[in-house]
Amino acid sequence: MRTWEQTVSHGLRALGLESIRNKLLAFAVLATLIPSLSTAWVAYAHSQRSLTEKITGEQQSLSSQASRELDLWLKERLYDLRVFASSYEVSENLEKIPLTGGEPVREGRAYGRLRDYLNSVRDRFADYDELIVLDSSARVVATSASDARALALPPDWLHAIKTDNAFVGEPYRDDVTRKPEMIVAVPIYPSNGRLIGALTAKLNLRAVQQIIRRFATNGLGGIVVVTADGTLLASSGAGGAAPMTVQLPAESVRLLSDRAGSAQRYLGFDGEEVVGTLQRVPRLGWGVVAEIPAEAAYRQVIRLRNLTVLIVAALLLGVGLLAYLLGVLIVRPLDRLTAGAAKVAAGDLAVDLPVVSGGEVGSLTEVFNDMVARLRDGRRELEHRSLTDDLTGLYNRRYLMETLANEIRRSRRLEHCCALLMADIDHFKEYNDAFGHLAGDEMLIKVARALHESTREVDSVARYGGEEFVVLLPETAAEQAAETAERIRARVAAEALAGGTITLSVGIAAFPAHGDSPESMIAAADRALYRAKREGRNRVAHASVAAKSASQH
Repeated sequence: MRTWEQTVSHGLRALGLESIRNKLLAFAVLATLIPSLSTAWVAYAHSQRSLTEKITGEQQSLSSQASRELDLWLKERLYDLRVFASSYEVSENLEKIPLTGGEPVREGRAYGRLRDYLNSVRDRFADYDELIVLDSSARVVATSASDARALALPPDWLHAIKTDNAFVGEPYRDDVTRKPEMIVAVPIYPSNGRLIGALTAKLNLRAVQQIIRRFATNGLGGIVVVTADGTLLASSGAGGAAPMTVQLPAESVRLLSDRAGSAQRYLGFDGEEVVGTLQRVPRLGWGVVAEIPAEAAYRQVIRLRNLTVLIVAALLLGVGLLAYLLGVLIVRPLDRLTAGAAKVAAGDLAVDLPVVSGGEVGSLTEVFNDMVARLRDGRRELEHRSLTDDLTGLYNRRYLMETLANEIRRSRRLEHCCALLMADIDHFKEYNDAFGHLAGDEMLIKVARALHESTREVDSVARYGGEEFVVLLPETAAEQAAETAERIRARVAAEALAGGTITLSVGIAAFPAHGDSPESMIAAADRALYRAKREGRNRVAHASVAAKSASQH
């Protein structure tokens, strides 16, 4: 039956709190964090909520006022336009302008009077960049501009004029002036009440900029006006992007639209996080957003958070240091031995514990260090034997395959080259049969020494098996590999033996031309080696590109 002590011990063991020092540290951390973080969280949440409510109220007031002003500005422009459209100069002269070939005749007394009237109105009202009279088929009859350009009106513009008594287009950026404009139009009715055309105006939207700047002088932040899709129309800031050239991220537009009237955090035009409140301009469909950088909006809360974190960190540091010192004084000698034994059990034999005390613990530490030293020496010997050939002292086949695989991966990643030499001692079997195995071993040792002395430190020389040797040449092209192979062949030939000289046949394979894996590289070099054998031995042969294809099938 499990006692409560066993249950607690099992729980502490699962949390890694078995040692006395860890228990002291855990207690100190919990005793510091629980009250500190609880108090800090309550204060932080209350401050953030209060500040958000304050920002929302101020931004709602600003954006609502700016929205009303923009709506009033549009109504005034439409009212003015209706007054101009009802003038005798517009309706009567429009009816008197004849059509030729389906196009209005832009000459004559009626046309001149209509054009003069448009120019006079345009000169007195700065918001109108251009005034245009259209007939009921959307053809330009007269304009205040120097040339008559066709207007890009939507198909339902005439229906909008008839039903709403006005047409309000979408903002756009003029191709010539590079300024934001908007087309509005009102119907032209003569005395008989029949619709004969529309008085259309290109509104310069600089008035929008002037309106919103009046509501951004109290230091809260800025006001921006955006279209329904988040395109910038105007900004109260002195600098920034030009109107109609930047757009809010889609997620920011969705967040502001779904929660209009409340403060939201979102990414602004420059990618920085801001806090803003959106109000719609009814007829225009635009959004007026009062915004402020999030860092500035929550500066007080951020300062409180940072101060809290600093205080808690200082408390943790002080209490943790005290608990650590107590733990060190109590369990340091045994803890050091436990940690050392854990490292050795995990395979880390680079352990040498200091003997700082006498008695049983000091003696145990000395015995432990001697045991680890013996294990370390044994491991080095085993590692050396597992990677080298006992007779020649060169790397063995296992090490070669691992190194070759790593070098191919590195060369592929860096788009570099490497080469492989496979060398075989000519007539080794006949020499071994004639002079005995000891003489054969002496030949293998001399060839191994010659290979090692003829290559670079970065090269890997291995005994592949029997009388075959392999040399891996990193960062080496086929031409350089051939030079190395010839140097090795000449160096081996200079060795003197009881039975005469030694000759080598060498095959060369290069990455990636002749293979892109350890197996394909070795296969290509092996075929090149045996071609050198067939062609008379004591020579160097290159692998062919066809060898790569053959090794892949």
